[in-house]
Amino acid sequence: MKPLPISAYTVSSALGAGHAAHARALQAGTSGLRKLTFDTNTLDCWLGEVRDFDVALTGSLAHWDCRNHRLAEFALNQDGFLDAVAACVRRHGAARIGVFIGTSTSGVHHTELAYRARDPQSNALPDWFVHRPTQNIFSVADFVAQRLGLGGPSFAISTACSSSAKVFAAARRAIAAGACDAAVVGGVDSLCLTTLYGFNSLQLVSPDICRPADSARNGISIGEAGGFALLDPHADGGLRLLGYGETSDAYHMSSPDPEGSGAAASMRAALASANLEPAQIDYINLHGTGTVANDQAESRAVCSVFGTATPCSSTKGWTGHTLGAAGIVESVISLLTIENDLLPRSLNTRSKDPAIEANILLANRSTPVLRVLSNSFGFGGSNCSLLFGKAA
Repeated sequence: MKPLPISAYTVSSALGAGHAAHARALQAGTSGLRKLTFDTNTLDCWLGEVRDFDVALTGSLAHWDCRNHRLAEFALNQDGFLDAVAACVRRHGAARIGVFIGTSTSGVHHTELAYRARDPQSNALPDWFVHRPTQNIFSVADFVAQRLGLGGPSFAISTACSSSAKVFAAARRAIAAGACDAAVVGGVDSLCLTTLYGFNSLQLVSPDICRPADSARNGISIGEAGGFALLDPHADGGLRLLGYGETSDAYHMSSPDPEGSGAAASMRAALASANLEPAQIDYINLHGTGTVANDQAESRAVCSVFGTATPCSSTKGWTGHTLGAAGIVESVISLLTIENDLLPRSLNTRSKDPAIEANILLANRSTPVLRVLSNSFGFGGSNCSLLFGKAA
């Protein structure tokens, strides 16, 4: 495929708001994960909470008000993203810009609050709760499109933890098909009790901080985040989407194929779409959840495609697993590694599991970075690999 320019991007996570906060944390090795109380959660766990984002949605935006859309609004206001979109509108027209947003839980926390406030006699939900603009999976894509005043095709993608990686592929296809001339892509997922207790019921939430590829790893730390990128074939800029690959394991509803065959196929498809060889990739941002099964399967997949030399790491020790937003968070981190010529270590990995043969970075490395592969793998075996690079 022809490289697609990325003219603007931003992210807000537990590391802070925008490029600078994330670059500083990556350089310093500072995690955003904390032991904290969220709502009525009583689980012993580490969380990646976005701080100081409780912006109010008022006036014409009031009916969208929920934690997820507040986080989306907060993220949209970072790194000059709104100005970049406005410039894109002047270039193409609002009707020719698409919106593709990934999420896994949308506004579930808003529904949890409504459920607790239901009428004790009739069990009716409170009048202030309206499903369509808050809980509906499409609501976050609809909110972003309305907030930015965009009238092109608008899609929400919900494929668990690959959601906001797959938006890049969907937008690329829409632009190639002529459905739009440019696209805002991104993902938003916010903390909620359903996620915390749901993953805990699967015995996946660790009382320890997330330790990807560690010999003593025992689960995930859940986080929240919002992030966006602007894809515009006619824009200037030094960053590009070079290729993508999408596959499905068809193996199990919540466990990965232990041999990593679907993940490997996704990475090979990304390389093929970019017309690149494995040796041309400088760094792999792993999905790297910190669970025993996922890290082992991904290592096998990586080694089957790249061998054991390509540097790689998981950045979930910084942000936590942001679920439906993981794809955009790790895409932005991949872009930051290119812009800052920095390969981040696998934070909190103290003793690498000897069964993992992939070249896990245990220390940051400063080196020229031209091309990065970012993996996002979701429940049900939904795999997406994205290739990013500098303009030739």
